[in-house]
Amino acid sequence: MVKVTFITAEGNKVEAEGAEGVSLLEVGQHADMPLEGTCEGQMACSTCHVIVARDWFDKLPPASEDEEDMLDLAAGVARTSRLACQITLTAALDGLEVRIPGESRDMQRR
Repeated sequence: MVKVTFITAEGNKVEAEGAEGVSLLEVGQHADMPLEGTCEGQMACSTCHVIVARDWFDKLPPASEDEEDMLDLAAGVARTSRLACQITLTAALDGLEVRIPGESRDMQRR
């Protein structure tokens, strides 16, 4: 299992883990993070926007042009912003740390 730390908009750390090959979006949703994923990982929205810790950002494959276009629509974008649906967990990402932007909204949460 690959361990991931989510830092909430309030600064709380939430530890989670997922199997290799699973998207960060899925792990975040299972950890009750406000990552709506409206398009269900089809990269047609920006509701799974996360900010990757600087130490981890360069360890990820580069964002595609389509992902960068979707990030242009996200609120609170930073230099290390990514879409969680486009990050696939691998052993090399064990310990990954990402922050949930303060502007994050999940209209599907109950």
